[in-house]
Amino acid sequence: MKRGIIYFIEIIICLVLQSSLYPFISLANVMPNLLIILVVSTAYMRGKTTGMIIGFFSGLLLDILYGNLIGLYALFQMLIGYMAGFANAIYSEDDYTLPLVFVAIGDFIYQFLYYVFEFLLRGKLDFPYYFRTIIVPEIIYTVAAATIVYKLLHMVNHRLIRDENKEE
Repeated sequence: MKRGIIYFIEIIICLVLQSSLYPFISLANVMPNLLIILVVSTAYMRGKTTGMIIGFFSGLLLDILYGNLIGLYALFQMLIGYMAGFANAIYSEDDYTLPLVFVAIGDFIYQFLYYVFEFLLRGKLDFPYYFRTIIVPEIIYTVAAATIVYKLLHMVNHRLIRDENKEE
């Protein structure tokens, strides 16, 4: 129960920061995708099921706030959470570089799916332009932000595990 409340608070904090700080922290018209960092980091630390659940609810909130179609962002985030959850098998508490690679891959998949469903299906075929101006800068910015955010999420996860072990 406590873990669920913490996850809900993490989703809300990332969503509020991502949506309200956009004008202040955007560089080259892109900003870090904090929800992708949250979904990938949680899936990496806790596994596929938790990654899917966090991805679904964070994506659903994105759908409610920004989406034209309810469920599209939820599907994207859930898929990324599920795929990142496979990396839980190689999870190491001391490794801070591998999660950054997974965040970059997750952000690329998210942006690619976004391009396919928002632009490609509408006949806008200039993927190299979108890749150059949106995908690459956002991946770089998201990975840079993930260096800080992942450490915070790792500390929260470590504390939750310690508290759960203490209760038993």
